[in-house]
Amino acid sequence: MRELTYVARRTVEWREVPDPELGSDGAAIVAPVAATPCDVDSSILAGHGFVDPPFALGHECVARVVETGDAVTTVTPGDLVVVPWSINCGACDRCRAGLTAHCTAVPYMAMYGAPIGGRWGGLFSDLVRVPYADAMLVPLPAGLDPVAMASASDNWSLAWRLVAPHLKARPGARVLVVARGSIGLYVCDIARALGASEVLYVDPEPEHRDLARTFGADTAEALEPVPQGFDIAVEATGRVGQLALAVKCLAPEGICESAGNHFRPGELPLLDMYLTGVTLRVARDNVRAHIPDALELAAGGKVAPRNVVSHVIDWEDLPGALPEKHLKPVFVRADG
Repeated sequence: MRELTYVARRTVEWREVPDPELGSDGAAIVAPVAATPCDVDSSILAGHGFVDPPFALGHECVARVVETGDAVTTVTPGDLVVVPWSINCGACDRCRAGLTAHCTAVPYMAMYGAPIGGRWGGLFSDLVRVPYADAMLVPLPAGLDPVAMASASDNWSLAWRLVAPHLKARPGARVLVVARGSIGLYVCDIARALGASEVLYVDPEPEHRDLARTFGADTAEALEPVPQGFDIAVEATGRVGQLALAVKCLAPEGICESAGNHFRPGELPLLDMYLTGVTLRVARDNVRAHIPDALELAAGGKVAPRNVVSHVIDWEDLPGALPEKHLKPVFVRADG
């Protein structure tokens, strides 16, 4: 089979590798049918990642189940499923606590799309082995479009987690979103759907701001501190300076969620944060625990994740098209 391999800045190529095998009764083999780059993949492709190439790329997709082990009970061949980005067993103490990105049954940071906790392949591959099928795979609800939900493996479900639980605890909260890619736009959509009284989306890209306005958000090209202006802030830029500005905008006891991959150091206004009483969370996402809730919201018809998809591109065009700068392209297989 082929797997798409990141080999150098702005360069990916198909490489032939052996077809994956089940290897255990609890595993499954899946074939991605709609796959999309995560926001962090853009940084990797631009040469800003922290893992040296070559490695198989991709960790967001909807796939079709091809084969299952004898012990698998939750999915069968032919099912459409969401494949979470992190590898998790579902049975260890951390998995049972919902900390699926910190599973103790596999090497630390085991994931698709980067060889950090072992080599698990990437979801831009013709076939993928899922070692814990019952724990990991989530059936795609009937009626949901695989193209619209290609990002449920990570960015869509992450966006749900960044804002939905906080809005449940703080109905009508004011939400600030400082972003550069799809995560922030998904947050705008979800926040308005779940009753945020105000959403301000900050992004230098005019096209992104235009899209945010269709979700009911106010927009700005750059962020000026608005003291005590927002109850919830979401930063998804990977720039510490932007995170510092975001926390300065929080009301007393406000919450800031940082989904940026901060590859470079920086400083935060710790005294201001202390005086205001700020809760800051900077974290990888335990995505498997809330994929079902994120899919349920998508199925309810109050949100429009398909609107964030910027391009739908044929699977065979991956090597040439993936390095191009698109907001959220989705690559589909003609036989999917």
